[in-house]
Amino acid sequence: MISLQLIIPKIALVILLFMTIIFILALLKKNNSIVDVAWGGGFIVIAVYSIVQSGEVDLRKMIVSLLVLLWALRLSFHIMVRNSGRGEDFRYKAWRDRWKFFILRSFFQIFMLQGLFMLVISTPVWFINFSTGGPIGPWDSLGLVIFGTGFMIETIGDYQLSEFKKDRANEGKIITTGLWSVTRHPNYFGEALVWWGISCYALSFHHGWYALVSPVVITLLLRFVSGVPMLEKKYEGRPDWEEYKSRTAAFVPFIKFL
Repeated sequence: MISLQLIIPKIALVILLFMTIIFILALLKKNNSIVDVAWGGGFIVIAVYSIVQSGEVDLRKMIVSLLVLLWALRLSFHIMVRNSGRGEDFRYKAWRDRWKFFILRSFFQIFMLQGLFMLVISTPVWFINFSTGGPIGPWDSLGLVIFGTGFMIETIGDYQLSEFKKDRANEGKIITTGLWSVTRHPNYFGEALVWWGISCYALSFHHGWYALVSPVVITLLLRFVSGVPMLEKKYEGRPDWEEYKSRTAAFVPFIKFL
């Protein structure tokens, strides 16, 4: 059994340094949106650090680290392209205009808070990389299937939304086609599945169920805190949105109450 008391402070320090660097860059650029682009990069840093510090490499560690790399690069590239030329995201801009002691509050409420979530959500990554591996088994196969499903859903969902927005005829409209016809947030649902899949790889280890804190937290965040509620707030009251909302599941495809 790995010593969480020894490992967690090390990972926390790595995240603190990483997020502080991103915070400084955001100050220089006067744009806190870069934290969203850097989010995936933080997980790459954690994966590399933990696998190097473990002193050993096995097939499971390599698979998990490669899956994290694939997920992180796609997400960061997508957000970078999406944000290009758009300035600061509306959420961060609203906080910039409203908050007193903006710099100090940004450091703790945006960067350090995201760092804390990064520590929790990355649990299966560093848990697996610091553990002594065994043979690949059923949990690993299930994890790959769930990860692959989630990765495809969020990739296709993001692509469909991007293509929809490219058409000037759709300006001001809400996408209701493709995956967006069965869930209002296929990208968020796919993201949650990605972490359920990665966490399955930890279940082959003793106390590997600790890693399930990751998908539980990211699912709750996306569905009830910073994902669905925050994004949908700006559409409230629009007739087309209310009609779409009444017939389309919020998160899990086809299941309206989820």
